[in-house]
Amino acid sequence: MTGTTAASRAADLDFALSLADLADRLSLQHFRADDLIIETKPDLTPVTEADRAVERALREQLAAHRPEDSILGEEYGAQGDSSRRWILDPIDGTKNYVRGVPVWACLIALVEDDEVTVGVVSAPALSRRWWAAKGSGAFVSDPTSPEPRRIHVSRVARLADASFSYSDDVGWAERGASRALDRLLHSTWRHRAYGDFWSHMMVAEGLVDVAGEPELESYDMAALIPIVEEAGGRMTAFDGRHPLEGRSALSSNGVLHDEVLALMDPA
Repeated sequence: MTGTTAASRAADLDFALSLADLADRLSLQHFRADDLIIETKPDLTPVTEADRAVERALREQLAAHRPEDSILGEEYGAQGDSSRRWILDPIDGTKNYVRGVPVWACLIALVEDDEVTVGVVSAPALSRRWWAAKGSGAFVSDPTSPEPRRIHVSRVARLADASFSYSDDVGWAERGASRALDRLLHSTWRHRAYGDFWSHMMVAEGLVDVAGEPELESYDMAALIPIVEEAGGRMTAFDGRHPLEGRSALSSNGVLHDEVLALMDPA
């Protein structure tokens, strides 16, 4: 990495963090509001006025400060064709958001020539934020420490000693992975449904050793990838491909990854 590249990437990360600040302010204004407007999208998932307001605000900032870059967002789709592409999920965990559950986050990622180089996951209702830029480590800020701290995956080396996290069993059968889920549940020491972004951020922090989600779009997981990898972990699709190609996410501390991939084999 050249000094210019490192400086440019640091600037992109700083900008992504400023976008997260804006997203946090807007999303918290609507969280648990009695007059929150909720609609149902064609895929039967909920969307709120907060989802749309946050994404519009982020797009306005990108247009002002990164006008040459392209954008892909959950609510308003793709814009532009630059190889530098910002991927946005204004509120990951909308179902939690509408019920007042604090486990939701804004996900912001930068992809350069098909490589995710910057990722920010900001969960203001949990008072937690995770971020990483390629080659610079992964970090978290939370109320337990006055300064951000660098994070690392666990060193658990036996699947029988591992903690596994997922959202629920929805989508596993459709992907032909219901047997894989059963194997994971019976092969690991502990399993909990923390769900969505949080499962993978716990892998990055070393609190959980393996996490899996069978059906994801790029905006659901792009921001997670550099954080897990810069923390020393590994993230692939269920079939071992890059997660953005395979549209599923399997993250681990790296030590366990090949063993877990073997469990994902439908055979």
